[in-house]
Amino acid sequence: MVSRAERSAFSDWWWTVDRLLLAALAILMLAGLVFLMAGGPPVAERLGLSTFHFVNRQVLFLIPALLIMLPVSFLSLRHIRRLALLVYLGGMVLIGLAFQFGPEIKGAHRWVLIGPLGIQPSEFVKPAFVVLAAWAFSEGARRKDMPGALLALMLLPATIIPLILQPDFGQTMLVTIVWCGLFFVAGLHWFWVMGLGGAGLVGIVAAYEFLPHVRARFERFLDKDSGDTFQVDTAMESFSRGGWLGRGPGEGTVKRILPDAHTDFIFAVTAEEFGIIVCLGLLVLFAFIVLRGLMLAKRNEDTFCRLAATGLVLMFGLQAAINMMVNVHLMPAKGMTLPFISYGGSSLLSLALGMGFLIALTRRRPRAEMMEQFNQEWQR
Repeated sequence: MVSRAERSAFSDWWWTVDRLLLAALAILMLAGLVFLMAGGPPVAERLGLSTFHFVNRQVLFLIPALLIMLPVSFLSLRHIRRLALLVYLGGMVLIGLAFQFGPEIKGAHRWVLIGPLGIQPSEFVKPAFVVLAAWAFSEGARRKDMPGALLALMLLPATIIPLILQPDFGQTMLVTIVWCGLFFVAGLHWFWVMGLGGAGLVGIVAAYEFLPHVRARFERFLDKDSGDTFQVDTAMESFSRGGWLGRGPGEGTVKRILPDAHTDFIFAVTAEEFGIIVCLGLLVLFAFIVLRGLMLAKRNEDTFCRLAATGLVLMFGLQAAINMMVNVHLMPAKGMTLPFISYGGSSLLSLALGMGFLIALTRRRPRAEMMEQFNQEWQR
């Protein structure tokens, strides 16, 4: 038990953090390990690795993920912004290095090899981008001499152009939608809504016309006879075989022929072994985290906290929704992981960073503390 009378960094954190949000994230991480034990072994065996190779590596990644999320959740608002700026600049530098020195994987240069580890810098840029865009919008609303909206507008192309060049259309779309969401929450006029919507439509058409892999994915989605739809068809078969209650842990068979059973299509593997009911429970858990985050953001009186928390929750929820919609063939394949469920070190660590930001931003702060931080920043 932690006494309210105790004055320490941990006690202050414990009595101001949202414990329901913290518990939901912990449940999601544990569920990810359970579901990966179903989807990981068949892929590892096909690659000639030890049976629980991916499970063991996910546990190893989960340890530094917790060491990122928990300390970040202790940070003050000023330190959150500074850390976001450092992560963003470092991530953009690594994206540039990936163009020159990164290996080509599936026609894209998205990875940087550091010893035996591969890092996808764009994953870390995403949460940092949200915090910086929220800071720009909030500063523009607070100070008339600060061109916050212009800075946020310049931040978007500076971020998505390197992503397009990789190419990574899925991450580009995710970042753009989140930015538009922040612009809307910050008080976007309906004229700009129509303009941004038109620009987004033009971007999709341009991607279809000039990026062959994007065109191929759209055509396979609209017409099965236009290309290979093996993964999506196999994923849909997992849902039909599993039914409502599933075939039981370890009893699934479709995962043995599904190439990305441990990453992009782990939701389908979960459906076959644990049933549609468990998938619906997982959906409810994601929805709870999103709605809880939005509710905490709405309660917050600080504009920066409200915008940043909304953006982080929106990014988290959209990524989960896109992955699950691909699994049930409601949208073209995007190569996007299911947060904290799919295997992936870069994804897990970046999600931990983003959720650490979210926990810190949604902590209860007395008005006096907020005013003190405001005065300190104004003097600087």
